[in-house]
Amino acid sequence: MLILISDAFDSSLPDKLSKYGEITDDKSRLAEAEVVLIRSKTKVNAEYIDSAPNLKLVIRGGVGLDNVDLDYAKRKGIIVRNTPEASSIAVAELAFTLMSAVTNHIPKAHNSMAEGKWLKKELKRTELYGKTLGILGIGRIGTELAKRAVAFGMKVIAYDPFVKSNEYAELKPTLKEVLNTSDYVSMHMPLTDDTEGMINAETLKEFKDGAFLINTGRGKTIVEEDVADALKSGKLAGFGNDVWYSDPPKDTPLRNAPNMVMTPHLGASTKENLLRIGEIVERIISEFVNK
Repeated sequence: MLILISDAFDSSLPDKLSKYGEITDDKSRLAEAEVVLIRSKTKVNAEYIDSAPNLKLVIRGGVGLDNVDLDYAKRKGIIVRNTPEASSIAVAELAFTLMSAVTNHIPKAHNSMAEGKWLKKELKRTELYGKTLGILGIGRIGTELAKRAVAFGMKVIAYDPFVKSNEYAELKPTLKEVLNTSDYVSMHMPLTDDTEGMINAETLKEFKDGAFLINTGRGKTIVEEDVADALKSGKLAGFGNDVWYSDPPKDTPLRNAPNMVMTPHLGASTKENLLRIGEIVERIISEFVNK
């Protein structure tokens, strides 16, 4: 059995998987592969699947499966799995880091110091304590973020049409109720027809004036131009963003928007998370081989 590692995983993974077959990162051998390991970079569309006649199993190291044509894979009898339980802590910690960084002006403070400036009077911080955090999508990652917010003395509310209750957050029945009352909004929704562009010019009107937005979920759940306009007008006080329309973004109005903290899709990129992903990938392959 040939296992193709198409994207970046922990360097220890090939040795761990070698007992199941030949391991390669040579993408020109796709046609031979029975198992393909991907993250967010490789797009497993119909053309890709047609180029892999021996493909039986695709494993996405991470949560979202929007880079896989699930319907076409199913029609071709290809099993698609992911590792959603692995990334929760890593992504939640980054979301919290972005929330803290944007409200404390950390990038601007650092860069101004490096330039020999002293902006002590100009940079006004805002505390997280006592503020309301609204979480859009209270699954594994959203729950981990809620735990951390509660520990910092924040009130946590959430909107998720698929969740009825959560230990750390008060569930609201509508998106509007969360946006109307949140000082911070953190996005953890999958990319679907219902969530694509859900933060746009109209929904931004429902935000509190001066609220902060954080997105470590999926880039296309926001309309970038509308968010950039909200930052310029002051409707949003700041935006921390880790996810983009493409990796890297080809052209985005957010690059020059004020009060931005930008990271290059680092959410799942911790050493610990890559090790957890590897453990789950090995378990999935073992189950596949031994079924």
